[in-house]
Amino acid sequence: MLKSAEKILAAAVLAGVLAATGIAIADPQPAPGKAVAAKGETDKARQAVNVPAPAAAPAPAAKPIALGRPALAEEITAWNTDVRADGEGLPPGKGSVKEGEELFLQNCAQCHGEFGEGAGRWPVLAGGRGTLKSERPEKTIGSFWPYASTVYDYVHRAMPFGSNMTLSADQTYAIVAYLLNLNDLVPEDYVLSKDNFPKVDLPNEANFFDDDRETSEKAFWKKDPCMKECSGEVHVTARAQILNVTPDGEAPKGNLE
Repeated sequence: MLKSAEKILAAAVLAGVLAATGIAIADPQPAPGKAVAAKGETDKARQAVNVPAPAAAPAPAAKPIALGRPALAEEITAWNTDVRADGEGLPPGKGSVKEGEELFLQNCAQCHGEFGEGAGRWPVLAGGRGTLKSERPEKTIGSFWPYASTVYDYVHRAMPFGSNMTLSADQTYAIVAYLLNLNDLVPEDYVLSKDNFPKVDLPNEANFFDDDRETSEKAFWKKDPCMKECSGEVHVTARAQILNVTPDGEAPKGNLE
């Protein structure tokens, strides 16, 4: 009798503790309906163990930066103004030596002289053939430049000085034709166009070649290069004033802005 009472008291105390912690006590003898329901829940739990976990959701696609917009075809054309040596990039058009002479006198002669001889200290554009190895080489279109396309590209993009990009394609063709004539490269009745442009060869083209320093100067490369007194004593061979490149007169005074 005492032992039964102790068991009942212990069970009551355990039930109180479990109830306080939120743990339910299963009925030692559940009703038949409850037993079937419990078995169904157990079977579902067992089946859930064998079900594969759902695949992870794919990472969201990166959002575009949304900076600017695609360039329009006409905008790309406006920037794509370079001309290659083979004539690629030349626009449709044409211009004669005669037309170019008039345009040159109006837009270029003030700096380059009427015949490309250079006004003051502005660049000389004509003559100078055979002077590249002399003490005073004259680097002009006819003596130094490699391709006629360089002339067209530069005139079209950068000239006239202070009013660049104002010449039409026909006007640029005409001025280039006149410059070629000044260098005795085309006759006076010549009409320069996109079609015959690649046929114009400049005398100094063969003296330009791809950069070959990786092979031609490889013998001079050293692991420990000389960094002090490598060339010996330095001697001044000429001065700017003697070479006639020092501006004459006094320096300007006042605000230069």
